Amino acid sequence: MTPSIPRTHAVAALRMKQIALDNQSRMIRRLRAKLATEIRESAAIKKEHESNQVPLEASHKTIAGLTEISLSDRIQAAEDMIQEQHLIIEALVEEKASLLQTIQGLQEENGAPAPFDDEWEEEAEEEPEEEGLEDIPLGEGEIFEE
Repeated sequence: MTPSIPRTHAVAALRMKQIALDNQSRMIRRLRAKLATEIRESAAIKKEHESNQVPLEASHKTIAGLTEISLSDRIQAAEDMIQEQHLIIEALVEEKASLLQTIQGLQEENGAPAPFDDEWEEEAEEEPEEEGLEDIPLGEGEIFEE
């Protein structure tokens, strides 16, 4: 007896569905294997990141410490320079006072009309006149090549 055509079509359809299921199973196995590989790689990267984290934090602390030391040294150098300038100013003030006393003594010895005092009168500043500059009308004073 020959198999009937509807039964042959049903068997063929079942075979096609079985092939599709087998292909999906293979795809699922490949995807699971790929996922497992990705998980292992991710775990390795995470472990490497964690191992690098401690030295990185130590490096940041070292840099912060060095920066603080550098700033402290700069602050100390600035304070030293300010102290030196203060001492120089004090010495100049003392020298000025000594010179003023010397000048007063010389004025008194020479019979100056009034003793030299610490008050200075500021002279009004005059605007310097520009001599030799005249207004040149436009078009005059041009240079011509010969």
